[in-house]
Amino acid sequence: METVMQTTTAKRVRSVRPVGTRAVLAELDGLQDVLALQDMLYKSPLPGQVDVLAAAETVMVVGESAAATRTIGARLMELELTAPEVTDSGLVVIDTVYDGDDLADVAELTGLSTEGVVAAHTGQIWTVAFAGFAPGFGYMVGENEALTVPRRSSPRTAVPAGSVALGGQYSAVYPRRSPGGWQLIGRTGARMWDLNRSQPALVRPGDRVQYRAVREVVTTSDTPAREPEKERHTESGLRILNPGAQSLIQDLGRRGFGPLGVSAAGALDRASLRRANRLVGNASSAAAIESVNGGLTVEAVGDQVIAVTGAPTTLTIESPSWVGSDDDDGGARPGARRTVPMAAPFALLDGEVLTLGAPESGFRNYVAIRGGVDAPEVLGSRSADTMSGIGPAPLAIRQVLATGEQTASTAVGAPELQPDFPGAGVTVLDVVPGPRADWFDQEALDSLCNQEWLVTPQSNRVGMRLDGKPLERTREGELPSEGTMAGALQIPPAGLPVLFLADHPITGGYPVIGVVRDEHLDRAAQVPIGGRIRFRLVPDSADFTTTTTKTPEK
Repeated sequence: METVMQTTTAKRVRSVRPVGTRAVLAELDGLQDVLALQDMLYKSPLPGQVDVLAAAETVMVVGESAAATRTIGARLMELELTAPEVTDSGLVVIDTVYDGDDLADVAELTGLSTEGVVAAHTGQIWTVAFAGFAPGFGYMVGENEALTVPRRSSPRTAVPAGSVALGGQYSAVYPRRSPGGWQLIGRTGARMWDLNRSQPALVRPGDRVQYRAVREVVTTSDTPAREPEKERHTESGLRILNPGAQSLIQDLGRRGFGPLGVSAAGALDRASLRRANRLVGNASSAAAIESVNGGLTVEAVGDQVIAVTGAPTTLTIESPSWVGSDDDDGGARPGARRTVPMAAPFALLDGEVLTLGAPESGFRNYVAIRGGVDAPEVLGSRSADTMSGIGPAPLAIRQVLATGEQTASTAVGAPELQPDFPGAGVTVLDVVPGPRADWFDQEALDSLCNQEWLVTPQSNRVGMRLDGKPLERTREGELPSEGTMAGALQIPPAGLPVLFLADHPITGGYPVIGVVRDEHLDRAAQVPIGGRIRFRLVPDSADFTTTTTKTPEK
């Protein structure tokens, strides 16, 4: 008689999809598996792992290089999932006034009274499953699904900070004013995100939360108010005389804070930032000025060494006006003017004024000062993040930027050649198929690559909004929010692509048809408003979509 032995197959990642060349998306069978994989990757990071972004049914892992990412993808397919250890992280109580605009709608959708909605919301413990959308925005899962409701059919353009909301099976609090499509049931004064705290996020993945109904919102803070900073005299730096259309302080960005809802941000054209820093003898990650479309004018406070890279433009230096001697009429005379070359170090003496002209091609310039810009670090970076509001504010007239100490060499660099920048023609960007390319048929993929896309004025550092012939999906319904990254081409229901840039939200709910290769993101950042883009589909060598064997039912 033959003996048959039954074995139980260990739980594994269901499939792994490439997200461009620097990330992979692990698909799992449910939220419990997501939490298990997230916990494992936090405790035992894979070689080359840079960031982990958990979502409803997926975990995205970002690698430090294309090679490291391919290895991570293969390793994820081999992992056996183990349940995370249950830890007592304490209970965060969020006082809430239940007077939200959508409270009555939620009652109708759930079949409860408004009082029943409040009782259901306050009568259970919520667990933060993952973060996303914005810093401090935690997706909380309840003990039951009594309050599972769809998102609004038409998102609001602005949801007030502190709004308590429901979306799908989740509850959350909007940490700052932002667009949003969740159902609003109340408001709180709790500070969900506060950079003055040692842990900026009030709730983090794994935390337990209970909402408590109150009659009045009281704004609280876990840290004492800081004394106003005393004005300090800057003896060396740059004074902003005209910031142009938009000038920001940027370095190479902040990484590893995806679980808090914080994107990398940083310079959009990273090669140009590195080149500018190299020319003045700085560390490659030193903070510099990123300026858009010319017009930036700065004055030297003390003698400085400067380099300007990026979009080719005319660099004009005007010396200070001088007062005539006793032998002339004694009136003020205009200073001398001279031009200096791009991508070469030059001296900007005390009182001299540098002006950047309109670009001949391209869109962004990078102005490096020897020593770097001495701005306060936030989460390890001096970069301004326009999506979250983290980092220095946009530069303003009369502001003085102090020089730092981020030099890497005692000498400046030799002049360098710059690449060609996008001009009046069409800029070609290489894309690899996205993790959700299967939401589209071959006709849509061909249309993505066979037409020229116009960069609209609605574009910014968050993403480039493109206009052309809309792409049609072959699937209906909503895609659960999942991790995304710079270079992702999301396709909203209207069918017009949005190309995510450095300040993008870390999760998104629209299918990604393709991802611009990492080495072409610098080129994309230099395409001006009104410029035209054509995408060229290139195959990706990584293929991790093999499905694992599921546990047999007994």
